[in-house]
Amino acid sequence: MYIHHQHQWPAFRWDREKLTVLLAEVRHLQGRLLGRMDALGFSLQKEASLQTLTQDILKTSEIEGETFDREQVRSSIARRMGIEISGPATADRHVEGIVEVMLDATGNYQAPLSSERLFDWHAALFPTGRSGMQRISVGDWRGESSGAMQIVSGPVGREKVHYEAPEFDRLETEMQAFIRWFNAPVETDLVIGAALAHFWFVTIHPFDDGNGRLARALADMMLARSEKSPMRFYSMSSQIQRERKAYYEVLEQCQKGGLDISDWIEWFLSCFRRAIEASEETLEAILTKARFWEVHAGEAFNDRQRDIINRLLNGFVGKLTSSKWAKLEKCSQDTALRDIKDLLGRQILSKEDAGGRSTSYLLNV
Repeated sequence: MYIHHQHQWPAFRWDREKLTVLLAEVRHLQGRLLGRMDALGFSLQKEASLQTLTQDILKTSEIEGETFDREQVRSSIARRMGIEISGPATADRHVEGIVEVMLDATGNYQAPLSSERLFDWHAALFPTGRSGMQRISVGDWRGESSGAMQIVSGPVGREKVHYEAPEFDRLETEMQAFIRWFNAPVETDLVIGAALAHFWFVTIHPFDDGNGRLARALADMMLARSEKSPMRFYSMSSQIQRERKAYYEVLEQCQKGGLDISDWIEWFLSCFRRAIEASEETLEAILTKARFWEVHAGEAFNDRQRDIINRLLNGFVGKLTSSKWAKLEKCSQDTALRDIKDLLGRQILSKEDAGGRSTSYLLNV
């Protein structure tokens, strides 16, 4: 019997006494992080939020097996946040779609949820009306023709059914109940509300595809409400992606039990705590970037040099070579080498010790 077959569904229960200490610890870490970010000033807060949202969107897509270009995602978010950075002027429409969903969920966290808003999010995720090569129902609940919605693994003929969602004829009633709850004043702590929203939505599984991404967006929306801020300084999706095996295991375990979902809420709170702890890396990167430009204030850099330095400070993937410099900045190899030699002479760049066919360079921070 799946949880949605229980007589009192969806009257979830959890062990409040067991979770009190963990919730208090998570709330303390959350408050401390927000306090530290407040002290940074608005421009650095926006930079931190840009970094976090970029990571969040990349990882929530990776969980579902999609890989997007980091620079496209970052540039798309920056344009919508009014941050001037170099990057592609346009992004893949799938990138634009997930960016729109996440920014609407967290930026308009106070706006009520509705079926139409969820349909808009779903349509943004699947702009071609297809999931891979398969045509799906977009901007509407999954159809009756799709049959029983099952989560399965294993070869054909020996499939293992991990979970089966509520039947099609229950969808409208189930989603209206969920939306009413989501919009009503939450009687419990909003961080636990985020855990409930994630679990409840993914249990209903109302769409042909994209349910996991939308469940994580709804959890982020509830967390934004808990902080009364659209700024994101930690990435739950990044942490879930790191722990995705445990994530799926605890979801499956609680789908097949009774209405007590203490194990899921405990896992969610613990994952949230680790996401906040991991945000220290983002904060340190932002502070490193701020300190770098403060140290070099007043020095002359051309646009190409400034762009490459910012790319390195933002976590450049791979090794920086003169050929990569020329390609990124759309300049000749000679121009790239002149830019590099200038920075080497000022000890802003240094040659990497590791040998190879091409010389690579590191930023001295």
